[in-house]
Amino acid sequence: MPLPKLDQPLKNPFAGKFSRTPVLKAEPQAPDAPEPMVMRINLLDWRQQRRELRQRQFNNIMGLAFVLAIGLVLIGRMFVNGKLDQQQSRNDYLRQQIAEVDQKIKEIQELEKVKRNLLARMHVIEELQASRSATVHLFDELVNTLPEGVNLTSVKQTGSSVLLEGAAESNARVSTYMKNLDASQWFDDPRLIVIKTSEKGSTRTSEFTLQVKNLTKASAGDDAGSEVVE
Repeated sequence: MPLPKLDQPLKNPFAGKFSRTPVLKAEPQAPDAPEPMVMRINLLDWRQQRRELRQRQFNNIMGLAFVLAIGLVLIGRMFVNGKLDQQQSRNDYLRQQIAEVDQKIKEIQELEKVKRNLLARMHVIEELQASRSATVHLFDELVNTLPEGVNLTSVKQTGSSVLLEGAAESNARVSTYMKNLDASQWFDDPRLIVIKTSEKGSTRTSEFTLQVKNLTKASAGDDAGSEVVE
């Protein structure tokens, strides 16, 4: 059997015998089919990769901590502002209550002032009512103790002291009047302050000023104003 020449293609001797065997052909891939996995080889040092990974983790942690810190600061500020607003509201309420209490105290003071004035007026009225009968008895006693020939021209009362001014026919009449006053239960301690004799025509008179103590005023301890009767 002669050898085939090199410049001629080789023939398959089994080509006609196995004609039913299917021949696998490469099918065209779809446009959206995934690319085949390609193995990539990283030539960087593994230590460098680990350092970069740790650096990224550190940066992430620092960023998260910064965000948390900002959040805590904002929450704390909101909490403090809320407390301040609450305290301010309490202070405003307390100031309002204090103002109302001050107003009530002022009203109470005004009422106390009115009360004192009313009590003072009532006291004066009671004193006047109490001294009315005493005044009547006082003048009755002045008239009863007045001897014949003695006339009173003025009666002035200051507290428990009564100042009597008048004229008498003689000094003896004045002396009798002082004795009568000393014997009275309404008067005590008569004192002669002034006595002088004057003549009007053929008539001689003794003008006198006496001071006597009113026992009713002295026992009551009243230092009221003066009363003048002429």
